[in-house]
Amino acid sequence: FWDFLILFFCLPVVIFNEITKKRLLGDMSCRIVPFMEVSSLGVTTFSLCALGIDRFHAATSPQASTRPIEQCQSIIAKLAVIWVGSMTLSVPEILLWQLAQDTSPVSGGVTEFCTMKPSSNLPESIYSLVLTYQNARMWWYFGCYFCLPILFTVSCQLVTRRIRGTEKKSECRGTKHGQCESHLNCTIIALTIIYGLCTTPENVCNIVVAYMSPDMSKQTLDLLNLINQFFLFFKCSVTPVLLLCLCRPLGQAFMDCCCCCCEGCGSDTTSSEGSADSKLKTEMSSSIFFDKPRETPPPLLALGTPC
Repeated sequence: FWDFLILFFCLPVVIFNEITKKRLLGDMSCRIVPFMEVSSLGVTTFSLCALGIDRFHAATSPQASTRPIEQCQSIIAKLAVIWVGSMTLSVPEILLWQLAQDTSPVSGGVTEFCTMKPSSNLPESIYSLVLTYQNARMWWYFGCYFCLPILFTVSCQLVTRRIRGTEKKSECRGTKHGQCESHLNCTIIALTIIYGLCTTPENVCNIVVAYMSPDMSKQTLDLLNLINQFFLFFKCSVTPVLLLCLCRPLGQAFMDCCCCCCEGCGSDTTSSEGSADSKLKTEMSSSIFFDKPRETPPPLLALGTPC
């Protein structure tokens, strides 16, 4: 959902600014767009950490195959902590950016751009905190939003593999539960790889700009910032597709919803039986990131439409 917000709100603002050299929504967009982009990094970072902890608990649980499915209230509470924490850590971005204007040397027209400069109207204590955040922003970005999720995921995967290799190797090999656990681990690793590849250019650019910005022109800095933003948009576009492709229960549910939108989805009995079989397989598999494989349900009758 947060990836959708980034693509729905931030992408049009950035494209409009590049085409017209005018900032859509003015000073508000200069503050909201960085806030949402950094919050997106925080949501992804803490979600990967939470999923790594979940995989570790699945590996160390004494009765992994009978571990109960997590309640919806618990999941919502964890999501609330992730979202509120990410947005709280991104609040300094709202106070750090502001709208500025400049005269283009090529066209002679007035262009608008966002600059990283705290407003002098802020209270002195808040102003000093924002300046401290600006000075430490590069390393905070690199440590929290790049190193933390990657190191956390790698550590959890290594510990999980070692525990499963020593204690539960004979139990999980060839079983439905073991295959599902392996598939979920691969999904988390794929999400981490995509996140790492898409955030590496921005962190490299931040380090280069921090030490070489006096020698770089404004046009070069703007181009680097634009490239970093589109890598973020690429991550937000690829992550949902990757989840649908790698997580078979989620992908099957998505395809069933798409089938319901088709007028002829219930035209023949064969498609109805195929949908019933797919639903049976989905019920027998475990949920996306939780561990109890569902007990075998009673056979589903091929009645009505597959929707």
